[in-house]
Amino acid sequence: MGTVVVGYVPKPEGEAALAAGINEAKLRGSKLVVVNSHRGGQEFDGPAARSSEDDLTGIQKRLEEAGVEHDVRQLVRGFEPAEDLISIAEANGAELLVIGLRRRSPVGKLILGSNAQRVLLDAPCPVLAVKAQ
Repeated sequence: MGTVVVGYVPKPEGEAALAAGINEAKLRGSKLVVVNSHRGGQEFDGPAARSSEDDLTGIQKRLEEAGVEHDVRQLVRGFEPAEDLISIAEANGAELLVIGLRRRSPVGKLILGSNAQRVLLDAPCPVLAVKAQ
């Protein structure tokens, strides 16, 4: 059985990635690994961590209802999300990695970097990039 890895954030682009990941896992008969990555620090304190746990509990229920074999992981290791997604994809021998995209200005890309670009260039497998509705 293969594996589809999804990068999830609780935003429209994360929801689009999750929906596409569920569809791909069903089509391929694959396990779905959902990864929610945070750098940690002050912006990921008690309330933010609890909110993230609630989001992931909802995802667990959604995946159970979809009938997809799954694993949901929240990583708070101080790494960039791209690093976490690439390492999880490598460790699981992923056949596909799914990410959500959002439009950003050129200045925004320069200042904040681009996790999506890093995933697209460095992933060990094909990448499906989806946009939010």
